Amino acid sequence: MEGARPLDSGSSGVGVLDKAAAVLSALEAGPATLASLVSATGLARPTAHRLAVALEHHRLVSRDMQGRFILGPRLSELAVAAGEDRLLAAAGPVLTHLRDITGESAQLYRRQGDMRVCVAAAERLSGLRDTVPVGTALPMAAGSGAQVLLAWEEPDRMHRGLQGARYTATTLAGVRRRGWAQSVAEREMGVASVSAPVRGPNNRVIAAVSVSGPIERLTRQPGKLHGEAVVEAAARLSEAVKRGS
Repeated sequence: MEGARPLDSGSSGVGVLDKAAAVLSALEAGPATLASLVSATGLARPTAHRLAVALEHHRLVSRDMQGRFILGPRLSELAVAAGEDRLLAAAGPVLTHLRDITGESAQLYRRQGDMRVCVAAAERLSGLRDTVPVGTALPMAAGSGAQVLLAWEEPDRMHRGLQGARYTATTLAGVRRRGWAQSVAEREMGVASVSAPVRGPNNRVIAAVSVSGPIERLTRQPGKLHGEAVVEAAARLSEAVKRGS
């Protein structure tokens, strides 16, 4: 007998896949102990444990600080890939509008491993500006875009990302509280920036939208100038991704 209650009756005919899907569905509700997984899925305890550990190997499942099972980062990466076309399709007009209302260059970044990559941009048309060409890879160790892409990560990945970074855990706590990040001469001397998170399915952060330019214009408190506009642009991109999901 497999457990206290049966799995979802919507079977694909591939038993191990159905059971793995049941584990992932159970974790959608939040962190779960092994006992919770057994109760939620109806799987035998050894089966639930074996599947959860196998899914953890493929980064589809992870663990929180209490050792409970949670959904893993690979799901977020797959969601990003699925939503990439929608994100990029919406990025052009949103970044152009952001550039026009702030007067500064606007960029969209996605995380790829230990780097963040500019996947879309709208450059300031004239005068002194911060230019980040599409395709540019920047380190995750500095800049408001990096702060945003790390601030909502799971604790162990965040801890690893903070090693060698020019910002701290306290900085990221402030980012989560405000909903935007700022940096001043952190990535490059003389440059300031403001970034906000773009969210995809399950409210996960999938990208960062930014404005950047010389400190002389953005000042040493660039968030006060452009935080609201950047958050609004990020919300528009989030809605575009979620509409198509």
